[in-house]
Amino acid sequence: MDVSFLGGPRPQRGVGVVAPFDFALDRELWRWVPDDVSLHLTRTPFVPVEVSLDLARLVSEHETLGEAVRALTAVAPEVVAYACTSGSFVGGIAGERAMCEAMTRSGALPALTTSGALLDALAELGVRRLALVTPYTVSVTRVLEEYVAEAGVQVAGVAFMGLTRHIWQVPYRDVVAMARQAVRPGAADALFISCTNLPTYDVIPQLEAELRVPVLSANQVTMWAALRRLGTRAVGPYQTLIGHPDGSAPREWPVLPEEQQEGWT
Repeated sequence: MDVSFLGGPRPQRGVGVVAPFDFALDRELWRWVPDDVSLHLTRTPFVPVEVSLDLARLVSEHETLGEAVRALTAVAPEVVAYACTSGSFVGGIAGERAMCEAMTRSGALPALTTSGALLDALAELGVRRLALVTPYTVSVTRVLEEYVAEAGVQVAGVAFMGLTRHIWQVPYRDVVAMARQAVRPGAADALFISCTNLPTYDVIPQLEAELRVPVLSANQVTMWAALRRLGTRAVGPYQTLIGHPDGSAPREWPVLPEEQQEGWT
């Protein structure tokens, strides 16, 4: 049978992603990605350390990031993203910038990190007061607060879970409970849910509808920033950061049907 009429696969643009060894949410990242873009993921080497400041430093060493980026260059991505929040804020703003520079040197391509993408998103939305939700221990959470404050953004509320492992298994209902605890009426311009290993895609529109503030998450800002570097847009219904296809942000938050709320209420 002659199938030559089918042609070949559609041209794809590539985003390289360096993730920590325990990252378990590849599928979530893909949900923000349009059909003409492919994600190429690689992971940092395993280290027997629980989620902590020590782990954040270990998985973000420049040599480790450089080796990962060099591996990704084999498939020629146009941009590379380091998808780890704590690993990219643990050294403050100067440390985050140095990571980007190290990755660019290793692959001769633009580089960004989750924490750098967060600051870009806050600037895009004009956020000056930010509520935080993290799965981390208090010590890791405090360093995130310091990172945000260093950027001139006031921390307007915090809730954390105190976890050191298996963060990807946290159910949506726990994320929602933490968000309700962190966001006080009128106190915050937006909410950020930290950690790329914490599932968030499906709760973002639900929380925006309830809390009436933009809701950002680690994986969301990472994909938003990486795709913007390509001159294209992330995909995400009812997410203020993503906005509408014409580039505008939603003017009001939706009231979603009950069947779309099942699993977290």
